[in-house]
Amino acid sequence: MMLKNAPYKFTEFDSMNIQYGNRDSLINKYDSKTGNYQYLNNRDSLVKKHLHLNQKDLLYLHRKAADLGFWDFPANETGDSLKNGPQPLRYIIEFKYKRKSKKVVFDANFNGDPRLVDANQRLIKEITQVLETEEANQKK
Repeated sequence: MMLKNAPYKFTEFDSMNIQYGNRDSLINKYDSKTGNYQYLNNRDSLVKKHLHLNQKDLLYLHRKAADLGFWDFPANETGDSLKNGPQPLRYIIEFKYKRKSKKVVFDANFNGDPRLVDANQRLIKEITQVLETEEANQKK
């Protein structure tokens, strides 16, 4: 029922993209429109691939975003910048539709409502799992 009333409808879905990494270099990226996918692997080597998600996967991510309340997330969920020590990861997630789009900037050290932080982390986990699964399927 909530999906039918959502301001973003899958019939108008255009693309989804995610970027993450250190604040100064969001080197890990995926764009569903172009299929461009790049990430640092566990050996710190940059891997570039062409990875297209099918409609089923995109619908799943659209619904997961709706279930987690992505459309109501604040656009800016940045944390304090630390002058010393490691910088927290920054994630930029964007869902684009024909008439609207929603973009959220989320820092791993965001100090907001714990439910909001959890929802962001769960959406990031879902997106990365779908990408990893599709990448594994293409290797077969």
